[in-house]
Amino acid sequence: MSTMVPVLLSLLLLLGLANTQNGHYSLSFHYTGVSRPGAGLPSFQATGYLNDQAFLHYDSGSGVAEPLGPWTEGKGMVDWEKETQLQKAREDFFMKTLKEIMGYYNDRGNHTLQGRFGCELQDNNYCGAFWTYIYDGREYIKFITEIPAWFPRQTKAVFTKEKWETEGSVQWAKAYLEEECPRMLQNYLQYSKTFLDRQDAPSVSFTSQVGPGNLKTLKCLAYNFYPRPVSMYWTQAGSAVETDEWGAIVPSEDGTYHSWVTVKVPSSDTGPYSCHVQHSSLAQPLIVPWNEGQESGAVGTS
Repeated sequence: MSTMVPVLLSLLLLLGLANTQNGHYSLSFHYTGVSRPGAGLPSFQATGYLNDQAFLHYDSGSGVAEPLGPWTEGKGMVDWEKETQLQKAREDFFMKTLKEIMGYYNDRGNHTLQGRFGCELQDNNYCGAFWTYIYDGREYIKFITEIPAWFPRQTKAVFTKEKWETEGSVQWAKAYLEEECPRMLQNYLQYSKTFLDRQDAPSVSFTSQVGPGNLKTLKCLAYNFYPRPVSMYWTQAGSAVETDEWGAIVPSEDGTYHSWVTVKVPSSDTGPYSCHVQHSSLAQPLIVPWNEGQESGAVGTS
């Protein structure tokens, strides 16, 4: 048996849960190159992120840098023609690096190189950065800004370190991470803070299903919430009960998140059970009752 109980949650700030309105923002880029891509798949693709929100995509198939999500509606933040040329240049360097690494290992098979780099601001001031490359799922080399230097994480990465440092990439990488990247982020925030600082309250639904052992699984699903942090648990008559499973906090296509929590109870047990949802958009935990065969709901006010 299954019941769905849609509940729209729209309350104020819950203390103790992280949110993006604390002055902390990040800009990062994630690159992936594949030596032998499958049919119809690009050999190279790049995605840009503001905090956890993808705002830019480029791949070798289209050869064009394009905005994503709400940034498709905005104008002025990025010169997309110049961004396309930049991403093409980065593609050339990235795929050349992949071939060089394969040469160091004397292996011309199917291999993948990933690159991740970016910077962070706290209260509009630089507070950190990262730059790392991952070869076939293992960290290959990373940049340490404090030294500064490229730090090999695999034996063959010594060759990459020597080549890059001879070419002067240490000074360039440090300047990019600590100066250029923060400036770009500050500029992007002029167009993006409203979206990144938003508070989308979750909606909630229930399902129940009888399984083996004459046990019933009650599932509480929270969805359409932003930012990411959320806490969920079940209670019986006001007391917390042991959770059977927690779902990962998973991004949705619209930039929000969803998650779930389940509890197993005897199939004859009709409660009372309630699902508790805590999120930064809520002034207090919302307690949503579950009743066998009966729809119920609650709406908060912001």
